[in-house]
Amino acid sequence: MISRSAVVAFIALLGVPLVAVSGSSAAAPGPCGGISARPWCDRDLKPDKRARLLLKAMTLEEKIGMMAGDDALGPLQTQNNANAHEGTVQGIARLGVPTVRMAGGGPAGIRQGEGTAMPAPIALGASFSRSDAARYGRVVGDEGRRKGNDIILGPALDIMRLPNAGRSYEAYGEDPYLTAELGASWITAAQGRGVMAMVKHYPANNQETDRYTMNAVVGTRALREIYLPPFEKAVRAADAAAVMCGYNKVNGKASCANGTFLGKVLRGNWGFQGFVASDWLVGAKNTVASVQGGMDVEMPIGLVYSKDRLTDALRDKKITAGQIDARVRNYLRTLFAYGVFDRAAYPDQPQTIDVGAHDLTARSIAEDGITLLKNDGVLPLAQGASLAVIGSAAGEYISGIGSSQVTPRDPVTVLAGLQARAGGPVTYADGSDLGQAAATARAAKVAVVVVADQREEAADLKCLKLTCGAPDRENQDALVRAVTAANPDTVVLLQTGGPVLTPWRGRAAAVVEAWYPGERGGSAVARVLYGDAEPGGRLPVTFPVKDVKAAKGGTVRYTEGLQVGYRRVNARKTPVAYPFGHGLTYTTFKYSGIKVKGDRVQVTVTNTGARAGTAVPQLYLTFPRTAGEPPRQLKGFTRLELKPGQARRVTFTLDKRALSVWKGGWKVPHGCFTLEVGASSRALPLAAPLCR
Repeated sequence: MISRSAVVAFIALLGVPLVAVSGSSAAAPGPCGGISARPWCDRDLKPDKRARLLLKAMTLEEKIGMMAGDDALGPLQTQNNANAHEGTVQGIARLGVPTVRMAGGGPAGIRQGEGTAMPAPIALGASFSRSDAARYGRVVGDEGRRKGNDIILGPALDIMRLPNAGRSYEAYGEDPYLTAELGASWITAAQGRGVMAMVKHYPANNQETDRYTMNAVVGTRALREIYLPPFEKAVRAADAAAVMCGYNKVNGKASCANGTFLGKVLRGNWGFQGFVASDWLVGAKNTVASVQGGMDVEMPIGLVYSKDRLTDALRDKKITAGQIDARVRNYLRTLFAYGVFDRAAYPDQPQTIDVGAHDLTARSIAEDGITLLKNDGVLPLAQGASLAVIGSAAGEYISGIGSSQVTPRDPVTVLAGLQARAGGPVTYADGSDLGQAAATARAAKVAVVVVADQREEAADLKCLKLTCGAPDRENQDALVRAVTAANPDTVVLLQTGGPVLTPWRGRAAAVVEAWYPGERGGSAVARVLYGDAEPGGRLPVTFPVKDVKAAKGGTVRYTEGLQVGYRRVNARKTPVAYPFGHGLTYTTFKYSGIKVKGDRVQVTVTNTGARAGTAVPQLYLTFPRTAGEPPRQLKGFTRLELKPGQARRVTFTLDKRALSVWKGGWKVPHGCFTLEVGASSRALPLAAPLCR
């Protein structure tokens, strides 16, 4: 994140006034008003008509005022100040234009003082659950509204192109279909609570190294098939109200001034009718290019969209009054379409939040995302058996750092969760002394060694080793080796924001990925380890065997094209530690009876074990060879809760788009496709052809 002092100094140089936050949120103007004096207040008119009528009544100064936020200090205070907002666009009292307030932290909760710190979005990605995404969105939307906000800055729909990406924890992993499905469910649910969602960071924002200046050079086909589908689904299926353009350039043009993506694709191809806002502070690079390219609002204040710069550009005929109107119309139309003009401002009433219900939802989603990577039989843990908990990460609340970091109300650490649940003796060693850690592990029936990385905004990891991900902690790889040598019944619990190297996995009896599990993460981990809840997660990312190169800055060429994530390792038949889609349970499942009829694929899933469990059947598609596509692309998934011996018939539907590739448009290639169904991208026992 940018420091407060740096922001204040930078803004002072530009002569832009600061707006400090003090006290509770001031009430915005009330409902629009009478239609005789304000015809745009007529609710029977279409949003476009209402926006046009209002524009005619506005002065040029008022229009320019709508093109930027008005609070520079609020974003710097939100983590600890319950009265601060991530963004504010002041209204116009004389015209009944409401003030609009925005909540940060959106991908993982509401960043506005203390709030419900949800599991990191990567954990939601691991759930492979549209219903969990909806539950997540409802919590965030409800909490944002009850804290006096109109817009939530989320979800983040960026594809994890690099496994060491600093902000990988903010989104849903490396697959565009999974990201699109979860994002759309999240948006629909959040907006159902009466707030607007602002999806980010459009269109290809995939690393933090040189994030303000880097130029992502991406082929059109990779953009259309990998990086754009989540945003397209958000707009076309979920009716997202707003889109945030990213800091970086794409194919030589700044994202917030890129007419190809903001105009031709977003508004032209997809029919987007909301507004586009810049990423905070330095998202917009150039006044004229941003106006012409299609950025409607600069946040959190007007730098390139300052009154002086816009007025000068108009005077010099570099932009036109019509272009100013177009930018303001998009913003106003959105407020009309989502009812902001026709309701009172949301009061800031955090005391009305159902904290208990939100905590339970956070815990449940964390459980659904916890992913069992390996289990030699040590899990679930036996009630009452002695337990050693080891590692500094066990005693700390772990989360990503940056604008999605939410201040939890009352976090439960892994150590606290296990102590509360164990029903037997629990000893703890922080891992700073390997000898002590080994002795503690040796004296217990089972050892749980907890390790973590630290992912953050503005910095990518230099490597995937735990020493790179958390250089200030004890040597965590050495700690795992010492503990597993001392006690063969050792569970390694990962709290990471993305994939890490696991060179010790052969020594561990069990490996569990908990991600950043949120404020109730410790309780969720304890419930899963003791078998009170199912380890419901499946990997939304590939865990590699070998390290990866650090991200480069400057001009970054996406030479891998379509071969991103598991597509790449499958195309090259590269060994992996744990494949995309992988996740074990405490029972076993059988897949059988694949049948393809038209656009429908059916299989039977049977619980062949002795206890109830969660199955996540996944459908993968391999295109005809002539299509030039990577093999085994995820095209369907669902979650099933099955009792012992229970079988259920599952139906996947493949629409035309699922079978299409981008070649100047979406086209279905001729030839035979291969459909495969199973438990992961590398465990697919069922296959059937589909010829067109």
